[in-house]
Amino acid sequence: MKIAVSAQQPNLQSPVGQRLGTSAYLIFLDTQTMAFEAVPNPAAADQRASGLQAVVLAIDRHVDVLLTGYCSPMAIRYLSESGINVVTGVTGTVADAVAEYRQQRFAAPIDNAGTTISVNKPANGAAALAKAFKKSARQIASLLPILVAVVLLVGLFNTFLSKALLSSIFSGNTLLDTLCATGLGSIFTGNPINSYLIGGELLKYGVSLTAVTGFITAWVTVGLVQLPAEIGALGKKFALARNAVFFVLCLLIAVLTVVFLKLLTGYVA
Repeated sequence: MKIAVSAQQPNLQSPVGQRLGTSAYLIFLDTQTMAFEAVPNPAAADQRASGLQAVVLAIDRHVDVLLTGYCSPMAIRYLSESGINVVTGVTGTVADAVAEYRQQRFAAPIDNAGTTISVNKPANGAAALAKAFKKSARQIASLLPILVAVVLLVGLFNTFLSKALLSSIFSGNTLLDTLCATGLGSIFTGNPINSYLIGGELLKYGVSLTAVTGFITAWVTVGLVQLPAEIGALGKKFALARNAVFFVLCLLIAVLTVVFLKLLTGYVA
């Protein structure tokens, strides 16, 4: 049997990752030989669609079981449809989790709604407090790369993107600028925090709010960079249709945002 376990570190003594999508590694282990391979989660640092990437990775490796702390209902659905049994609520180290599963201590059948039932007993008292502090520390540590990236991005933006360059890209025509900005946001998908930063800098350089809104919404919802992974998990027809619909919705949201802002505050674009 081949088991996949979400993990924080690339070894069997690592704590089990408490969210499938944001776990740094997936450890693939053969229960007969106990040979294992730790594979970095390709989108662990990116909150957006990170679970989808982990799902595709697990399906590609043809695992029988996946152990994790939490997995979204949609991810469970795609994994179970690929014949993978999903067990959630798993804590402790990877080695302990695998050992307990082999001893059938985890009874996590998938119900009709596509969710799992965990039988792990919740921690309490000092143990629960210590667990909460550790979880908070891990979350803060996971945000540090994003904060560093934000600082670096500000410097790169101000250094390489001059007002003259932006003027050559954005002509001042609201419709064309919105189409252009939404298209760029669809291609250069990334963390939502960075989209706000770039949007603010674009406003400083005179790009219209309509175009900036289209850029931000497309940045966090369309995702052409991650399209191959989305096709692998959801199918080509659905993935292409979803991205096309969201692109149109981004344009609509950009226009409506400015319209309502003008009605409520008298804003002039």
